[in-house]
Amino acid sequence: QVQLVESGGGLVQAGESLRLSCAASGSIFSINTMGWYRQAPGKQRELVATISSGGSINYVDSVKGRCTISRDNAKNTVVLQMNSLKPEDTGVYYCNVVITAMGRTYGINYWGKGTLVTVSS
Repeated sequence: QVQLVESGGGLVQAGESLRLSCAASGSIFSINTMGWYRQAPGKQRELVATISSGGSINYVDSVKGRCTISRDNAKNTVVLQMNSLKPEDTGVYYCNVVITAMGRTYGINYWGKGTLVTVSS
């Protein structure tokens, strides 16, 4: 069984920073892509940033230059550093990780429960 635990959300003012962290644990054989998605009120969930096992990174245009995604393969963690936050960054942020569990030969998409980020103007 695999679990994802997120932390780091909260209420901040525009221009401030937040650091989101997600740790994967359980019967993990390997981890492929790790990333963060967000869902604003009344909107569909959207990709924020992903990082592959090889270190390739992808950001949604709206966060480029303001956010940095990183991963620690030894700790099975992924971190999203968000700077210069804007009210439009408000939403629930979900950790997403593709994990191949012990005893399996294929990866499965796992989601965290989400952490709320609120940016006030």
